Amino acid sequence: MRCFWDERQRAHAPAAEFFNGALHPAAEHGGRVDAVLSAIRATEPARDHGLEPLLRVHSADYLDFLRAAFAEWRAAGREGDAFPYAFPVVHRRALDFDRIDAKLGQYSYDTSTPIGEHSWQAAYWGAQTALTALEAARADGTAFAFCRPPGHHAGRDYLGGYSYVNNAAVAAEQALAEGGSKVAILDVDYHHGNGTQDIFTDRNDVRFVSIHADPTTDYPFFWGHADESRGNILNLPLPRGTGYPAYERALAQGLEWVAAGSPDLLIVSYGADTYAGDPISHFALETPDYTAMAGCIAALDLPTLIVMEGGYAIDALGANMAAFLEGFARRG
Repeated sequence: MRCFWDERQRAHAPAAEFFNGALHPAAEHGGRVDAVLSAIRATEPARDHGLEPLLRVHSADYLDFLRAAFAEWRAAGREGDAFPYAFPVVHRRALDFDRIDAKLGQYSYDTSTPIGEHSWQAAYWGAQTALTALEAARADGTAFAFCRPPGHHAGRDYLGGYSYVNNAAVAAEQALAEGGSKVAILDVDYHHGNGTQDIFTDRNDVRFVSIHADPTTDYPFFWGHADESRGNILNLPLPRGTGYPAYERALAQGLEWVAAGSPDLLIVSYGADTYAGDPISHFALETPDYTAMAGCIAALDLPTLIVMEGGYAIDALGANMAAFLEGFARRG
């Protein structure tokens, strides 16, 4: 399988994130890069497709904010990464702010996703990596985009959950713009892909199914409940402690639903944070389970783009990534 990576994604280097009432070392750190690269070994670089594919998904004002936020933060006399602290709770209004603190709240929904000096560059090239891998997936049947930082929590005009640009959504819109008729997105990260759901709700050309931790107990809390399932959205929340037998049953349900939509492309938002040893997640999958999971997905026999999302058990991340890709390598 062809794998794609761009070194400019490494420059994103958050030092900390704020949750549970305190600053903690960032879980989405550069150690993930070496862990994944050790597993996939040979990679191809991203090709620059420009800003237009991102603008099919994200608003222009949001992307302008991402590009300028860190410089504005430093111009305001601040140190370190840019963090929001005030959010519009009742409704979000399209106001024209001058102060960076207001802008951060306008375009964010949590305090665990700081903007650093190179966050925009990394997010931009993560999207370009997904777009380049999309070309390979359509030509060869399967491809892997190692996108970092993750993307599935980013909405049309907001960041959160370590996500700034929604790589899976950008790839889906590009596929449709290039003549595709129907795209399915399968999200198998531990956390619900709330940004992807928001972007594609009520669309006829994109189906989104997410298998994730029950949001009554886990981030992102306010999205991903089963009763949000309707039309082109299917949420399959599972309780903490879920092992592979129960997970596989949900996966079978999700894949049957995907197949019923007759897509011409499948995009998999893959998160290895379903692993039993993940430090911020609470499922109980083991490394061999990822090969079985991928085999089930590959059995759909669809052109498939795999996009990296989460996974924070650094010592096991490479093995879990390799196990998942092995399941696709066995296809056919």
